[in-house]
Amino acid sequence: MRNKYYYLVAGLPELSPDDSKLAYTVASFKSEFHGALAAPDRRSLDLFYLKFDNANVLRLLKEREAGTDARGNYTAAELLEYIAALKEGDKLSPKLFPTYLSTFIAESFTVQDETEAPREDRLSALYYAYGMKHGNAFVASWFEFNLNINNILTAFTCRKFKWEVAPRIVGDTEVCEALRTSSARDFGLSGEVDVLDELMKIGELTDLVEREKKLDALRWRWMEEATFFDYFTIERLFVFLLKLEMLERWNTLDKETGNKVFRGIIESLKDDVRIPAEFR
Repeated sequence: MRNKYYYLVAGLPELSPDDSKLAYTVASFKSEFHGALAAPDRRSLDLFYLKFDNANVLRLLKEREAGTDARGNYTAAELLEYIAALKEGDKLSPKLFPTYLSTFIAESFTVQDETEAPREDRLSALYYAYGMKHGNAFVASWFEFNLNINNILTAFTCRKFKWEVAPRIVGDTEVCEALRTSSARDFGLSGEVDVLDELMKIGELTDLVEREKKLDALRWRWMEEATFFDYFTIERLFVFLLKLEMLERWNTLDKETGNKVFRGIIESLKDDVRIPAEFR
């Protein structure tokens, strides 16, 4: 099956971390190629686009008239319909709407005293768990890899500023448990997480834009290595989409804007708010 999407993949441009002019956007990629994929492969790419639906759900739960990101899988009208149905106690088919989003929305009507931070953390935990159960091994590994990156950096930041670690860790894996409970310098994860030493060095960087770019370089390298033997497959298309979103994001930020956003990360952590969604 390594040549399943030969013509489609072969027609895509090579992307490099320095690209500033892009032939596609995250939105145009979906509109052009989604219909050409087999149903299981469409679901793999839909999983990526759900990150925008997550943000849209959070906005609409807070304000029905909130603007939404059109890159999601669902329109604002569809999301509002599903939110209303779940509020009434209806059950939505997993074929219609992802189970983790149904769970999160239903919970939002029974837990009223949460701040924005725990709500976002809960949604992130559900999303990562959903992604890690995906039938495609590469996609599942990508979600686990990013969960580890985010949690490990959060844990080291908390240690640095003497904040409690456990409440800020998202997810329910062995790595998550080690981060919550271990007092070892490396949280007992040396040998368990291949990129741990690299993450520790990145976490010490004071230029936060440089730090985030190094993290994206780490992700880029991981994608390349993980799909080295995948030639014209859905995995290659998923990687192209991930790279495209990464480049699109950086091309919209100048250094001043980037510094402002990332300075806010530290202040946000102090208030129990996680990294802004656009940089997760």
